[in-house]
Amino acid sequence: MLSLDLHPIFRNNRDIDLAMRQFLIRAARSGTPVAAIIPGKGSGQLQSRVLAFLDQKHIKKLYVRRESDPDNTGRVLVYFA
Repeated sequence: MLSLDLHPIFRNNRDIDLAMRQFLIRAARSGTPVAAIIPGKGSGQLQSRVLAFLDQKHIKKLYVRRESDPDNTGRVLVYFA
């Protein structure tokens, strides 16, 4: 499973958006059925930001569905067709 850990770049909003956009495009093209974005548990602000990013209309076109990992609340799973 492909994964993107946001811990090293969590302080820079532009870098977070760019990293997530590049990661989702790469994951969609790779043919992987599921990929993980790891914002961590923390205060939940970064996870909220990830979910808001994923819910943008132009980003939703890249994947089928997304959910918080039921086994690890610090991870968001993104499913592709």
